[in-house]
Amino acid sequence: MIRRFEARPRNAPRILCIGSITQDHVYRLDTPLVIGTKHRARSTGDVGGGIAANAAVAISRLGGHASLAGAVGADPLGDHVLDELRNERIDVERVLRLLATATPESIVIVEPSGARTIVASATIDLSEVETPLLHDIGFAAVLVDARWPDATRVALELAQTAGIPSVVDVDRLPTDPDLLAAASHLVFSEIALVELSGSDDLAAGLRRAAGRFSGHLSVTSGERGITWLDDGEICHLPAFAVDAVDTTGAGDVFHGAFALRLAEGATEEDALRFAAATAAVKCSRPGARAGIPSRADVEEFLTVRRPTPS
Repeated sequence: MIRRFEARPRNAPRILCIGSITQDHVYRLDTPLVIGTKHRARSTGDVGGGIAANAAVAISRLGGHASLAGAVGADPLGDHVLDELRNERIDVERVLRLLATATPESIVIVEPSGARTIVASATIDLSEVETPLLHDIGFAAVLVDARWPDATRVALELAQTAGIPSVVDVDRLPTDPDLLAAASHLVFSEIALVELSGSDDLAAGLRRAAGRFSGHLSVTSGERGITWLDDGEICHLPAFAVDAVDTTGAGDVFHGAFALRLAEGATEEDALRFAAATAAVKCSRPGARAGIPSRADVEEFLTVRRPTPS
């Protein structure tokens, strides 16, 4: 199926996304998942996934130009995954095709609450993959998920030299956190921030992280909103209240929207609000990647909705 897109602005920024690309097999349940029991899926579906790939799709649907660097197998599934990404208007020229390697797949189980459980059935160890050529061709921002250490380091250093935003989706802490030192914006999951700082107090964790990284630091907490440091002060944005249908890919979408707004020149607070709204709209819709909204959807949402007071 060929998607119909809103026209991009002439000055739409180009953003390079680096990291994981997968094929997801989604199972939607009518009852909460109970380990050790049998479940019958209400519906099933196959759709492209992966942190960096989903972020690239979000950027494209929101009106930006997304280029993707990662790796898939030189197999029919890899052909399908790349065709789907091209259909989303994403540049996949930097995606490597690996011989004798299967394209990564994941099982995604979605409960009635919208919560999802993900089981990776195959992965590619990007730490052993040669870094592609990442020279500057006019990118306005870089977004990485840190799954590809060498490419992450190269891209962040190039972005730093070029003076453009570089966003790291720190959903899990890399083996060597110092490779993130050149990033202009680090967005932690709660788990990654606790692991890095040794504290389950988010404010304390951000302050400890600030002693190690010079970039803008924030942490996402799902329905509890976003917390960040601004000149040493702790700031908080409550989450937008929506009836969650499917949270699959919400974090990926958040980071793609955040990077896009930074590339467009928005302040960190405005970019975080826009990203939170984009993720909220996505969570209110069924389907993983299918639920990623357009720019018009998000802007309409922002005109009528306000974050829920914490």
